[in-house]
Amino acid sequence: MDGTPLDRERYVSLETFRKDGSGVKTPVWAAPLDGGLVVFSEGRSYKVARIRRDPRGRVAGCSVRGVVHGPWYEARCSLIEDAREVARAHAAIRKKYGFQGFILDVAAGLAGRTKRRAWLRIELTEAPPGKE
Repeated sequence: MDGTPLDRERYVSLETFRKDGSGVKTPVWAAPLDGGLVVFSEGRSYKVARIRRDPRGRVAGCSVRGVVHGPWYEARCSLIEDAREVARAHAAIRKKYGFQGFILDVAAGLAGRTKRRAWLRIELTEAPPGKE
């Protein structure tokens, strides 16, 4: 699969799983990169902690408020640790979100949050409907 069916979505709902197996859904920005998606989050967030413990996830297109409007895709999530890969992920987000991404970066930089970001790779583990 070259890209994902979610590449053009403005927001995606990322569902990660607690120890008890219950899911937690969060709307996030996501940009296409290397056939998957990249996302960033506050490095100390529960979402990042859940992914460190369990790489399973699900993603679907959604609104800014997290209202899902498309099919769910099973996914594998991982943290991006390599500085070059982080730079590529950041560039992908900046390319997709343009001026809005720039403003968020400036605000995060002023608040000291940029260095605390965790960058995530999301790889869909199932083919889009009709592509099997």
